[in-house]
Amino acid sequence: MKEIEHRVNCAIDATMSVIEGRWKGTILCMLFKNGKMRFSELQKDIGEITSRILTKQLKELEEDGMLRRDVDTRGKIKVEYSLTERGMSIMPVLYSMAEWGARNQFVQVIVPKSEEAESSA
Repeated sequence: MKEIEHRVNCAIDATMSVIEGRWKGTILCMLFKNGKMRFSELQKDIGEITSRILTKQLKELEEDGMLRRDVDTRGKIKVEYSLTERGMSIMPVLYSMAEWGARNQFVQVIVPKSEEAESSA
C-alpha cells in the first residue's frame, strides 16, 4: 500500500510504473505503428525478447489498461493485441522521450592524458 501512496504523490513515478520494463516502450510503439498484432508477430519483430518476458510485459500492460487482448475462438484460436484509448494517450509522451533520447544520446569515451597513462604504468 505504501508504494501506491508514493506513486500517487509523484506523477512521474505513476507514469514510469506503467511504462517501465525493458520492452514496454517497444511493444507500445509497435502496436501504435502496426495496429493489431499477434504474440508471434511481436516476438519476431522485437527479436531479442523471450516468450516469458513478452508474456509478462503484455500482461502488465493489459492490467494497466494500455492494451487489450482480443481472443477469437472461431476456428483456430487467434489472440491479437492492440492499444486501448489509454495506450494511445501515452504515445505523445513516448515520442517526446524518443526525441530527447535522439538529441542526448552519445557515447562518452574517456581517454587518459598521456601523463596519466605513464604514471599508472
